[in-house]
Amino acid sequence: MTAYAFFQKKFVPMPEAKIGVMTQALHYGTALFEGIRGNWNAEKGEMYLFRLKEHYQRMHNGAKLLKISLDYSVEEMTRLTVELIRKNELKEDSYVRPLAYKSTEQMGVRLHNLDDDFLMFAIPWGRYLDTDSCKCGVSSWRRPDDNTIPTSVKATGMYINNALAKTEAIENGYDEAIMLSPDGHVSEGSGENIFLVIDGKLHTPATYNNILVGITRDTVMQLAKHELGIETIERPIDRAELYSSQECFLTGTAAHLTPVSEIDRRPLGDGQVGPVTTKLKKLYFDAIQGKLPKYMDWCTPVYKK
Repeated sequence: MTAYAFFQKKFVPMPEAKIGVMTQALHYGTALFEGIRGNWNAEKGEMYLFRLKEHYQRMHNGAKLLKISLDYSVEEMTRLTVELIRKNELKEDSYVRPLAYKSTEQMGVRLHNLDDDFLMFAIPWGRYLDTDSCKCGVSSWRRPDDNTIPTSVKATGMYINNALAKTEAIENGYDEAIMLSPDGHVSEGSGENIFLVIDGKLHTPATYNNILVGITRDTVMQLAKHELGIETIERPIDRAELYSSQECFLTGTAAHLTPVSEIDRRPLGDGQVGPVTTKLKKLYFDAIQGKLPKYMDWCTPVYKK
């Protein structure tokens, strides 16, 4: 079956969606992306795209910062995403990658006086972290300061920072990295936000700790509050608190909600997945698969007639 991408304002077979070697975004990282999950519910025979509007609103906000003109509204992007999944006939857990980028084929570092374009493709994609509970290491690579590279948007050029941390973690025998902010407080993983469970409450780095304000992060905070009555405290977290926390987990569109069993070779709690993490993980997966009627406004069905 032919796979399709949305490229240069139309759907084309994936092998035809190619950019030139001089494309400005390729050389200088002047692009912006989102990662969106399509979650297959076999019982209902339906694919649910999770929190599409929030993803595309974040992309629009980032486009203002990078001076990228988007020709499509949030509603139009939502429609195109549904059409893309249908065209590819995807009926398994999938991943959608929209990309807004500087498309001019010209050298020179800048954001002004360049053409912009938008593309999107979708692929089958299961688990990002191939483990039921991961082992993390605190990275020697720190998150950039917001006045160096704004961490609130998903700019492609910034992700060399994440890639350095991820590879260092794997080469050191861990599954994932935990990065610190420039001032030494806990920030986030290489592709995830981080939560600690301390005395029955959730603790997570604040927005000023150089994090990406994740959509999955917000989802988990809402589920914790409204379904479990658990408060989330957003604050600076010291590195030492990682080791003394009772539970820890990572959240992200790709990684979903992944428990952490140890950090820097120090087991957390009894080394098993804790009760709060277990409850939140079930709630989260039920929500993204359209199994919680209360949260169906988060789910965009693809094949519903």
